[in-house]
Amino acid sequence: MHRLPLRAANRLLTALEDLGIAADVHEGYGIALVSVWVDLVVWTDGASFSWWSGRISQRTGLREHAYCPADDPVTAARRIANRYAELRDEHPLSELIREVLSEIPSRWIGLPV
Repeated sequence: MHRLPLRAANRLLTALEDLGIAADVHEGYGIALVSVWVDLVVWTDGASFSWWSGRISQRTGLREHAYCPADDPVTAARRIANRYAELRDEHPLSELIREVLSEIPSRWIGLPV
């Protein structure tokens, strides 16, 4: 039971990789995190995925989160890819990172330079 979050996170990681999005997984305390980009970390308890949608609730002033069942990582990955595209425009790679990445063969990394 305690491995469900890690399994769900790894299935999401694979679905994101299939879309050309690099990410990494961190696990502990009964949850797993999939770190995708600045302001895009997906949480899972093994039952569902959640991430910040980019919107703030007008009623509460709090961040609104998007959710997807963990048994559908492909749909979650597509939705996360849409958010990733928004954030790539808002937070592009720095010139230094772009330069370093340009020196690494593209087959070794999942980030477009």
